[in-house]
Amino acid sequence: MENKMNLSVFNQFDFEYSPVGVKFLLLKPKNISKLEGKLSFCEMLKEAQDTKPFYAAKDNHECKAGPFLLGMVDSNPVFESGQIGPKLGVYDDPRANRRLYMQMHKMAKDSVNYTAFSSLDQLSFDPDLLIVTARPHQAEILLRAYSYRSGAAWNAKGTSVLGCAYLYMYPYATGELNMMVTGLYHGMRARNTFPEGLLLITIPFNVLPEIIQNLETMQ
Repeated sequence: MENKMNLSVFNQFDFEYSPVGVKFLLLKPKNISKLEGKLSFCEMLKEAQDTKPFYAAKDNHECKAGPFLLGMVDSNPVFESGQIGPKLGVYDDPRANRRLYMQMHKMAKDSVNYTAFSSLDQLSFDPDLLIVTARPHQAEILLRAYSYRSGAAWNAKGTSVLGCAYLYMYPYATGELNMMVTGLYHGMRARNTFPEGLLLITIPFNVLPEIIQNLETMQ
């Protein structure tokens, strides 16, 4: 759990919202308190920016999407058959909605029991993901650092619903940075999680060292 990576270069950005480290755990973390009450998976990001570090268990999830993506519950045939999206006006018919679940990354069943969250200034564990909430001029620097040495293209991938799948699961599973724009995802909009037009950039653990090195050396 110990954080051995120097992330101080991110302090130079003067972010309005603190970057947040996220870690997926089988065993209960030590020296971190459990989240009080219930929040949706996407709301936990905002909560971590405003409070002390915490971990969330299955009973802390207000929305069914979080436990589903984390492998804490069995699949629900009503959702995965695509029945809900058309009723909400998000998809034309179940066939289109079903593709969402066929393309989605999820954790293996029962492989994650807890998810730890911490703002950058209080981060004491080695994060699986570092999620940055940025303005466009700040995001440009981060995206340039991502491809500075490799020339790799960055992703901006998501769907109108289950935005948390692309905020957390997609970058972790693929090892690729992903960028999302607040205001485009129904769950976050309904909960007023963030103002519109911010960029949520999820950096997975495998590319974080290179981004740090590039930020320290490039103009």
